[in-house]
Amino acid sequence: MDRSSTALSVEQGRSRRDLRQFFEVPEVLYAEDPNWIAPLRFERLRHFDPRHNPYFAEAEVAYWTASRGGRLVGRITAQIDRRQLDGGQSEGSGEAIGHFGCLEAEDDPEVFRLLCTTAEDWLRQRGMTQVRGPFSLSINDECGLLVEGFDSPACVMMNYAPPYYAHRLEEQGYRKAKDIIAYHYDVAAAEPPAARDFLDKAQRTKKLEFRDVDLSQIPRELGYIQEIFNDAWSGNWGFAPMTDADMKYLEKNLKPLLAADSICFGLVDGEPVAVCVLLPNMNEAIAGLRGRLLPFGWLKLLWRLKVRGLKSGRMAIMGVKREFHGTTRGTALALGVIDRVRAHHRRRGLIWAELSWVLEDNLPARRIVEAWGGQPYKTYRFYEKPLR
Repeated sequence: MDRSSTALSVEQGRSRRDLRQFFEVPEVLYAEDPNWIAPLRFERLRHFDPRHNPYFAEAEVAYWTASRGGRLVGRITAQIDRRQLDGGQSEGSGEAIGHFGCLEAEDDPEVFRLLCTTAEDWLRQRGMTQVRGPFSLSINDECGLLVEGFDSPACVMMNYAPPYYAHRLEEQGYRKAKDIIAYHYDVAAAEPPAARDFLDKAQRTKKLEFRDVDLSQIPRELGYIQEIFNDAWSGNWGFAPMTDADMKYLEKNLKPLLAADSICFGLVDGEPVAVCVLLPNMNEAIAGLRGRLLPFGWLKLLWRLKVRGLKSGRMAIMGVKREFHGTTRGTALALGVIDRVRAHHRRRGLIWAELSWVLEDNLPARRIVEAWGGQPYKTYRFYEKPLR
């Protein structure tokens, strides 16, 4: 097709039909890409439904779909997250930072230009002075642009993108704000002897305790996770606290996927102060279903989950309260929760897990992950651009 002779257009989505078309874009773009796994359509529609996702109570969101000659060629969102604006997400810069996300586009600079300028104009009209992303929709959802590690599919709740995206964004004036690292962890491998010795000694001398989550007390246990998360990550770049509504939303979405050995708490004097959460890698389970469970996709999904079993997972949360950061006890707590979850899942046949994500400059956390055998294998990048 001669692109120059066919008009490129972008339309803002306003209806359920528009939203369905919005989710068709990556299905068109990645139809022949073996490393892209289509998310379940019903789950994505629910994620974008203000009646279900509490993010919309604290944010303003718009989305657009680009087409050329009736063919879908791209999409983007723009968001203003009031929690981060009110909480000083700009880290003293005085900037009002809006977000973009869900970026998908064919390898064409004009498509990227149209999508980016459309989102930027929308943010600028609402007083934003800087744009940052991608966030789909928040930093606690899928976020960052894949810039290294294109040779394998993304894990659950992680983004995928082909290599040309970074160059196309940079053509539009975007520059690196921060990188985050995903680690590949061989669950079946023996623990590094030095880390094992350190943990064993620390458990004896520091009197640390570890326990699995109590599934009969899920609201209480999620409260512990929320408390640890909001304390442990509060000083991190881009931090957005988890609210009570966020935790209820997570409970609905994750409760069917969790087993008692998926979550481990580290305790000091009986109080949970560290946590590790390992999710089953649902992308392994839904690969090849093309985002749909009907008519027979649900049978394949059930067989993969209940009969064959999954061989991969994602350690999505691992944190220790800030009062223990930089201490021997804090390091031991982190290693201990990882070790307990790893040991449980190794017995269940898990082969590997992704530990993600970790800020590139969070060196203490990176050292802990690497001490236990994690290997960096994917890098995701946040980009930003002034809107003046």
